[in-house]
Amino acid sequence: MLRQFHSLPGLIAALFVIVLSVTGAILSLDPALERSGAVVPAAGQVSVAELAGKVAEHYPGAEQIERTPSGTLIVYYTQDGQVGADRVDPRTGQGIAPHEPSSFSRWVKNLHRSLLLDMPGRAVAGITALMMVVLAVSGAMLLAARLGGWRQLLHPVRGTLSQRLHIELGRVAILGLLLSGLTGAYLSATTFGLASEGVAAEPEFPLEVDGGPPAAIDALPALKATDVSDLRELVYPYPNDPMDMYSLSTHQGAGYIDQASGEWLSYQSHDATHQFYEFIYMLHTGEGLWWLGLILGLAALMVPVMAVTGPIIWWKRQRSKPKLAANSGPNTADSVILVGSESNTTWGFARTLHDSLVREGHRVHTAPMNQLASRYRGAKRLFILTATYGDGTAPSSANRFLARLEKITRTPELPVAVLGFGDRQFPQFCGFAKKVETALTAKGWPQLLPLDTIDRQSTQEFARWGNAVGKVLGIELTLVHTPVRPRTTPLELAERVDYGADVQAPTAVLRFKAPEGGGRSGLLSRLLGRTGLPPFEAGDLVGILPPNSPVPRFYSLASASKDGTLEICVRQHPSGLCSGFLHALPIGGTIDAFIQPNPNFRPASGKAPIVLIGAGTGIGPLVGFIRHNKAHQAMHLYWGGRNPQSDFLYEPELNVYLEDRRLTKLNTTFSRVDERAYVQDKLIANGPELRWLIEKGAQILVCGGRDMAKNVMAALNDIVAPLGMDVATLKAQGRYREDVY
Repeated sequence: MLRQFHSLPGLIAALFVIVLSVTGAILSLDPALERSGAVVPAAGQVSVAELAGKVAEHYPGAEQIERTPSGTLIVYYTQDGQVGADRVDPRTGQGIAPHEPSSFSRWVKNLHRSLLLDMPGRAVAGITALMMVVLAVSGAMLLAARLGGWRQLLHPVRGTLSQRLHIELGRVAILGLLLSGLTGAYLSATTFGLASEGVAAEPEFPLEVDGGPPAAIDALPALKATDVSDLRELVYPYPNDPMDMYSLSTHQGAGYIDQASGEWLSYQSHDATHQFYEFIYMLHTGEGLWWLGLILGLAALMVPVMAVTGPIIWWKRQRSKPKLAANSGPNTADSVILVGSESNTTWGFARTLHDSLVREGHRVHTAPMNQLASRYRGAKRLFILTATYGDGTAPSSANRFLARLEKITRTPELPVAVLGFGDRQFPQFCGFAKKVETALTAKGWPQLLPLDTIDRQSTQEFARWGNAVGKVLGIELTLVHTPVRPRTTPLELAERVDYGADVQAPTAVLRFKAPEGGGRSGLLSRLLGRTGLPPFEAGDLVGILPPNSPVPRFYSLASASKDGTLEICVRQHPSGLCSGFLHALPIGGTIDAFIQPNPNFRPASGKAPIVLIGAGTGIGPLVGFIRHNKAHQAMHLYWGGRNPQSDFLYEPELNVYLEDRRLTKLNTTFSRVDERAYVQDKLIANGPELRWLIEKGAQILVCGGRDMAKNVMAALNDIVAPLGMDVATLKAQGRYREDVY
């Protein structure tokens, strides 16, 4: 519900929000530009009387002096029968330049206020401002829910490029957007009488005037008592009319001044409501607070990007949603299926279970695990199908499940069966599913079936589990799941570099390109600098489907699509279906591949040093990070191989990066030499240097096998212990990230 509350206003108002934000950003420059060209004396330094006296020396025909909120002083005058307006220096009264209001600025202001449509446009602008408030508040609530609470609001986020752009820009701009939206909505409400502007000062017109000879303007007591910083407008009396008077408007109020005595003839203060209105106007426009105007302008500039990335996220989410037939409501279903998935593959298995139960006459409700309800009124059983993300953590559609489960206080009666999906080669195989099972048991949740697991999306194991479910339900339940083949791109092997044959660890660096004549590699694409490859960054994953297998194998990318090649580093395993296929692939041979973003594994931007740690083929993405380190951020690489003569991966390239300072320091170890050592040994030997880097805010990126990663973590825990830290602390700070296999 909250997501819909955020998405609908954004989709409806996207175009209007972009118009208002762009015009607002342009207008935000006006106060700063005006202030930069204005001479603003300190408060108490110059009185209105002094200013008017100096202006009289240069403008004998002065008729009016106006001070803008940004401090510019403008004198309106008549000279030789011609009217004019100049900006003046308050210290001397001398003209600086003619006052020429910008027609472009006026047009942009009208576009911003009313979309050039007068009252209907003002209504649309006001509603759009209100929608900006709704978007800012609901967006903050969504982010807090995603990250696990308001205290985690500033923690790192993972997701696709569009998701990270949307969230990071939103976090920076949210306060400015809230302020702009609230003040804009209020100003619009005053236009239509829904809120009051209050009463501007309207002093009583004097009926009796001294009528004596006019005094010198710089000697008038009321003007001498008024500081220039409080001035809004001073209107002179009509020449040679002793019964006319000065009209003075200030921030506090307005009144009339006798030109002979210089005393107030009448005065009226602005009421509190009008002062509040003017304060809101100042906050919205930045007029009088030029620095705030620039902040609001910067926030507004982020809105167009968010207005584009928001619909992209929405569209991708809509496309990735499983199409479930006959999905009953949560309180009318007799069977509930909750799904935890990171890349939507688990949803395919859940849909197979859903459809099979529906065919057997059951009413089934299937939803993400994050939508766990405290009660399902008509349900007789609950199935939880969940994958595990990374090192035993929850996938994105289940990252709030355990917190929601903890809040359920009533004794559960609904029997549950948990099915985990994972890969047995990882130590944390189905780690999150096991956490869910433990939490349910602790809550006293009755068990429909013991925890079961599926290795590498095995359709046979899933069918076996389906038979067990059928026996419990007393039906014949056959779960025939056909994995949906991901949409792939054909790639052609263009280059390979082989290593490791002498140490029985054949390893190859493979570089693929889009085939000639491919749909993405036409003349226009080449002219635009496109490579014909799908978009990806170093550190993302490429899924490769080996022949006669529906299950992809994933490899970390050592290149970005802008490099023109898709580069991976692959070691051949004796029984490896995909690695054997890739090592046997000739130049010109093709593969079917797709990209899986891995945005959580990236070097942080900024000046903090980066420590890259890997072993074997784990060097692939680390080399990619170094290759793109054009800003020469300090990068320290620790890498372990077998023998420098046989499998020193990327040695020539690394030496080039050392020379051009993309790589700060290279630390290597080899395990098949006389002085054998592993990468964790090198870390311990360089403990003081690493501790110093971590004190300087270094981020650590680890890529390679699970055993290596485990040993690296143990070594780093010992290294940072004197700092009162551990790897868990670094992980929580977003400074320790892994890509392990």
